[in-house]
Amino acid sequence: VYRGSVKDFQGFDANQDAEALYNAMKGFGSDKEAILDLITSRSNKQRVEICQAYKSLYGKDLIADLKYELTGKFERLIVSLMRPPAYGDAKEIKDAISGVGTDEKCLIEILASRTNREIHDLVAAYKDAYGRDLEADIVGDTSGHFKKMLVVLLQGAREEDDVVSEDLVEQDAKDLLEAGELKWGTDEAQFIFILGRRSRQHLRLVFDEYLKIAGKPIERSIRGELSGDFEKLMLAVVKCIRSTAEYFAERLYKAMKGLGTRDNTLIRIMVSRSEIDMLDIREVFRTKYEKSLYNMIKEDTSGEYKKALLKLCGGDDDAAGEFFPEAAQVAYRMWELSAVKVELRGTVQPAGDFNDDGDAQVLRKAMKGLGTDEGAIIEVVTKRSNSQRQQILKAYKAHYGRDLMADLKSELSGSLAKLILGLMLTPAQYDAKQLRKAVEGAGTDESVLIEIMATRNNQEIRAINEAYQEAYHKSLEDDLSSDTSGHFKRILVSLALGNRDEGPENLTQAQEDAKKLADVSSNDSSDSLETRFLSILCTRSYPHLRRVFQEFIKMTNHDVEHAIKKRMSGDVRDAFVAIVRSVKNKPAFFADKLYKSMKGAGTDERTLTRIMISRSEIDLFNIRGEFIDLFDKSLHHMIEKDTSGDYRKALLALCGGED
Repeated sequence: VYRGSVKDFQGFDANQDAEALYNAMKGFGSDKEAILDLITSRSNKQRVEICQAYKSLYGKDLIADLKYELTGKFERLIVSLMRPPAYGDAKEIKDAISGVGTDEKCLIEILASRTNREIHDLVAAYKDAYGRDLEADIVGDTSGHFKKMLVVLLQGAREEDDVVSEDLVEQDAKDLLEAGELKWGTDEAQFIFILGRRSRQHLRLVFDEYLKIAGKPIERSIRGELSGDFEKLMLAVVKCIRSTAEYFAERLYKAMKGLGTRDNTLIRIMVSRSEIDMLDIREVFRTKYEKSLYNMIKEDTSGEYKKALLKLCGGDDDAAGEFFPEAAQVAYRMWELSAVKVELRGTVQPAGDFNDDGDAQVLRKAMKGLGTDEGAIIEVVTKRSNSQRQQILKAYKAHYGRDLMADLKSELSGSLAKLILGLMLTPAQYDAKQLRKAVEGAGTDESVLIEIMATRNNQEIRAINEAYQEAYHKSLEDDLSSDTSGHFKRILVSLALGNRDEGPENLTQAQEDAKKLADVSSNDSSDSLETRFLSILCTRSYPHLRRVFQEFIKMTNHDVEHAIKKRMSGDVRDAFVAIVRSVKNKPAFFADKLYKSMKGAGTDERTLTRIMISRSEIDLFNIRGEFIDLFDKSLHHMIEKDTSGDYRKALLALCGGED
């Protein structure tokens, strides 16, 4: 099935189009609207024929005339559209290695994403256009393992056999693990050989096998073992093997997000993918970034340049509200990856040489007399497990007859005080306190209720109930019921019972559950959409729900999260989405919340503090890994940049390291 956004123009006449372009550029000024309408609605093959017809009719070079008449980004885009794909790639690479410096990102994007045939055509086009050998030019402009991998990719010799050997898959996964994680240093040659030569189908299975045996995705190992441009190249290869459309969706998003636009990247991708997989890229973009590629281009560009890009994009998926096979495939792959068991690790471990009385003395000394030694307090509190902190509380009381919590409260202030005091509570006490704050007083903080209730397991929920009753002399369920309403209240009350099934998946039941979630035809008010989602999402086990979500994608070509967002609104939608994301990948859910707490102007310190405390002994190490995978920057780096003083020092201690 053709997945490009630009197709052959019906009723095409090269001479007629050449004449139209000549007239659009004749005289004073040029009719840019006519030029962009014509060129963006013709396929590349037809544009090449127009160039030939133009030269035959007028004895002039069409590309040269376009360059003369047009300017800036619009000129670059239109001229790029006139070149055959291989010559377009050749021009991009020539520009990337000419002059001072090298545009490594351009080299990586082109060579990591092209097929064998496209690579062979590129090499031939480069020779024809510039009379030079592409491999020799790249070798002369790059170095080290980065150069070696580029040379391997330039051969266009990736295996293309769809028949996969299970034994070889297991061996390659094992070889990659031994070449990196299990080796002192890294055997880069093994990474180059396997990632540069094996077929796409084979490598997808290798990546799945690697996740099983290493307990982490191959991307995370590459980040840990490789560096610089070589690391970026290998990550691009892995992303393109997994999904070329997803790789380009991410490149387009990064080209436009934040201040300024990377127009060269935007033009290169919109031109090069317009007749290959632009529809797939659009679908993945809409699913991954909750915004259509069309709308992001519309907001980020202007003038004829914008109009031409939107024509190449080919449609607005926000307006269509659809979810398509490529996006479903990406979502399905993510569900499959989430089903693989990965060891959860906190960043705070019990201190090996723990002495509760000694720590109590250190803390007392830090708070006695004039001034407070915040550094000593941070060192003790952040480097002890929660159970050890409870022992310190008792030792402090026994040794000094004083309440350590009260002393800390009087000596510390602001964000640091909230963080340190939160760490001294048990996890259940801390969650109970956060829930109480969310419901007391004027207004309700629904986001806190959702975050805690949607992500805690049965044992944690029951402990929270006990801590809440003990601290506030009323039940959590009563407070949730009196402070919320409707379906949202029912969701929270169901979760507060802590009665989620803990058994394995049941395929037959999962198929029935998926069918219930997919059914939009029921008119029975007692069996509303929200009721059906509640009865399944709030009660089934995590392994079972993962299977339900997979069956839902098979059944509808939709991801369940997309369906929730499309059919529901407000707190009900947010609660169900949080449950789905927690089931899918809880560390990724928290990584996303941490990122949002620090991005942009200002910091949401309540959220940042709450997550760093509550996940520090459960899965903060995994959250760190997801954070860098999702946002291309480390949690450590973002905390360091976004916070200050002793609060930052304590957060970084909890973070446990720079990735």
